[in-house]
Amino acid sequence: MPTTPRSTFRELRNTPTFRFFVLAFLAYIVWSVAYEQVLKPRTMLDEVVIAHMVDATETAFGWMGWEPGAYPQPATHKDRVGVAGHAGVQIGAPCDGVALFALFSIFILAFPGPWTAKLWFIPLGIVVLHAANIGRVIVLARMQATAPEWLEFNHDYTFTVLIYGGVFGLWYLWTLQGRRARRAS
Repeated sequence: MPTTPRSTFRELRNTPTFRFFVLAFLAYIVWSVAYEQVLKPRTMLDEVVIAHMVDATETAFGWMGWEPGAYPQPATHKDRVGVAGHAGVQIGAPCDGVALFALFSIFILAFPGPWTAKLWFIPLGIVVLHAANIGRVIVLARMQATAPEWLEFNHDYTFTVLIYGGVFGLWYLWTLQGRRARRAS
């Protein structure tokens, strides 16, 4: 019997790949609406994450013997950090990693795997991504002080590749975890 588009779609609908893409797409829509309509306007989520990034960067500067600069800050949170005597860098919501944490989490939640493993892998992955983003801010702030002509390129390209590479690396580790779990069962 020849396959028809309807029977092909019916078969496709029952595959784990189809389930993954549908779940991930729907979860991303829910996340986007929740973020734009609730989290962003009604909470201080971005501000708390940004302030933590500034504090962590200033602490790292102290460990490295670099004096952090003093910058005018908004009344609600700190968002600028740099080496004393230099302009520093400003961290905005698009660069705080919150959307990246959501994308990472959505992938893990939608991808097959044991829920008990998801409960520890997602927070661990978010911590790793947040630490990588803080490392990015440290390097960019230092770069602004020593080689400001390289700042824009590295912000826009180098660190985008590195941070998303980290996300893909964590996703890959999760797919390996899923394969191991399927073999064990």
